[in-house]
Amino acid sequence: MTIKRLPYGALPDDFATELRGLTVNAVTGNLDSGDRIEIEGPFTGETIGWVGRGTEDEVTEAFTRARAAQKIWAKTSYKERGKILLRFHDLVVKHRELIMDIVQLETGKSRDSAYEEVLHTAITARYYGNHVGAILKPKHHTGVIPVLTKSTEHHLPKGVIGQIAPWNYPLTLGISDSLPGIAAGNALVAKPDSSTPFTSLLAFKLLFEAGMPRNVVQLVTGPGRVVGNAIAETCDYLMFTGSTATGKTLGEIAGRRLIGYSAELGGKNPLIVTENADVDKIVDGVVTGCFANSGQLCVSIERIYAHADVYDEFVEKFGKATSDLKLGAGFDWSNGMGSLAGASQVATVEKYVDDAKDKGAKVVAGGRARPDLGPYFYEPTVFTDVSDEVLLKREEVFGPVVYVEKVASHAEAVEKANDTAYGLNSSVWGPSKEANEVASQIFSGTVGVNDGYAAAFASVDNEMGGTQESGQGRRQGHYGMLKYTESQNITEQRLIPIRGPKFLTAKPYSAVMSALLLLGKKTKILR
Repeated sequence: MTIKRLPYGALPDDFATELRGLTVNAVTGNLDSGDRIEIEGPFTGETIGWVGRGTEDEVTEAFTRARAAQKIWAKTSYKERGKILLRFHDLVVKHRELIMDIVQLETGKSRDSAYEEVLHTAITARYYGNHVGAILKPKHHTGVIPVLTKSTEHHLPKGVIGQIAPWNYPLTLGISDSLPGIAAGNALVAKPDSSTPFTSLLAFKLLFEAGMPRNVVQLVTGPGRVVGNAIAETCDYLMFTGSTATGKTLGEIAGRRLIGYSAELGGKNPLIVTENADVDKIVDGVVTGCFANSGQLCVSIERIYAHADVYDEFVEKFGKATSDLKLGAGFDWSNGMGSLAGASQVATVEKYVDDAKDKGAKVVAGGRARPDLGPYFYEPTVFTDVSDEVLLKREEVFGPVVYVEKVASHAEAVEKANDTAYGLNSSVWGPSKEANEVASQIFSGTVGVNDGYAAAFASVDNEMGGTQESGQGRRQGHYGMLKYTESQNITEQRLIPIRGPKFLTAKPYSAVMSALLLLGKKTKILR
């Protein structure tokens, strides 16, 4: 698969038409209505393509088709489902250059940030492709009476999963959360974000090429308040990644409907530099943890607590490394940071930066827009001397802005790190033993030691997710698949009834069972 294009230009008509054809909008004829959503390319601010503006009726059609396909798909063997995911893995790796092009066109991010998406998507597909059978196979449990009672745990698909994806990581958050749900035997109705639909559509095109039955996955493009809400009102399980405010709204719908719900939401993620940290060794990694994807990442760092013994050195070297970060638009690998996603993101960052400046915060690096590079570029920004009145002290910026604060001890750093309504990701940098001791005291879903977020995100055998207002549920690991299933207990009583044989009346039966309880406790035969 190849496409010819001008750098940063519009998607070729035939390619865009092919991708739009994967949506339910095309099936219903919506694409012919002229009711379109134009997609802006952040590098230039120009339109790169369009998709259909979906309706509630199209969501209804999507679920009708998905429910019919799911009944057949659920009978497909674990082995065959796994093979599809493994073929998808190979296609993602094979077409990585094209995928990164589309990701960059839609988001404005740098090449290395786009590759993070390719890497995580491939790792996720490989993991669940290899482990679907082991995760879902029936598991035997100890029955109430050994030998006489056989108890087995089964996992049944929930039905049709609904997914509402964000714009900041349109590849990995557009399909990686779907893969375990589909592999578990569910069908899917998904809404790509309205500003980054082509990345998701390309990903699902590759999944279909890998052998996924077409009707198992239904894609509907359109606005969140219409398409997203309709999905939430109809699906059997909802997966959402996005803002805390929207997550709460969708959670109310899921709660009212009594369906399962998993959400990764916002964060105000802290980073601690320990007393004995080697600043020269850690500074580049800290820059990445703060400014990857232009800071538009739920798990990126927004506040740093540096121990007094290394604070001055850290601020100096971190500020310089941040100032040296190369900004620019391009499909090559030379730029350290790309553009923000759009005008609203620039306005948000400017609001927080201006507020901090007005209230006396000191700018160590950055602090201004760069329209000379493109309409939505903004310098990575570092503050010190941030007072409690400054908005960004506690509120999530979701942009390339971070502040550094001096602490007198690790205990103070931990106290400040935990002083938040969020709890998504944290990071600790220093000698291994020292850093791990600090990390164990932080209340967040993930904590990176000598890494900002990437190592935890890429360790797909381990769960990750948020605490408090950063979300509920988890992605990745066994739970990342099992959450899309209903656990079923099938227990068989054999030879004699659990209430005892007919010849044993109730009173002596109770004496026998009581004796067995005591014996079981003593010998640990009974759990």
